[in-house]
Amino acid sequence: MLKSNLKSEVTDRFLMPLSRLGIHPNVWSTLALGLALAGAASLAWHSLVAGLLFFMLSGVIDMIDGAVARATKTASARGAFLDGVLDRYVEALLSLGLMIYLGPSEFLGVSVQLWILAMLFGSVMTAFVRAYADHRGLVKDPQLQKQMGGLLERAERLMLLYLGMVLGLHSTSWLEAVIVLVAVLSNATAVQRVLFALDQGRS
Repeated sequence: MLKSNLKSEVTDRFLMPLSRLGIHPNVWSTLALGLALAGAASLAWHSLVAGLLFFMLSGVIDMIDGAVARATKTASARGAFLDGVLDRYVEALLSLGLMIYLGPSEFLGVSVQLWILAMLFGSVMTAFVRAYADHRGLVKDPQLQKQMGGLLERAERLMLLYLGMVLGLHSTSWLEAVIVLVAVLSNATAVQRVLFALDQGRS
């Protein structure tokens, strides 16, 4: 699991200079969504290379908004909320794009479309469990929330999928295998978080 604080320190060092452009962090977040839309369209048109490039660029832009917000001291709960919501849409667009790109096929005797749906469900549940644990008061301490991480958080999910897309340039079977791996690990992460929240609820 990548550590959030370390990631912020490293990315901020390289991305904070972009704050001089005067672009508001929310604009960067929206731009990331626009690039994801272009990526999904590219996959729908069966261009894996273009889809990969657009989604990777979207990921880079998604890191910029936080770095700019911290550099300009404009970080806010409103901006973090918008960024989190748009992140879910980006993942949904990636899943939809891959579903269209791969079409009707099977892996391990199961429809690839079902694997992608399981992957998307796992990614949504991973985020939902943390938010709902906070909402219900089981895990409200920020330090405890960080400990909820688990096997596969958003950054790791995306990196694995991008790797799968690269491998998919050689054979779609590799891409399908990575999708299955992400589906399994994402749901396992959600279960980890559920167990962690329930354990904290007893204390």
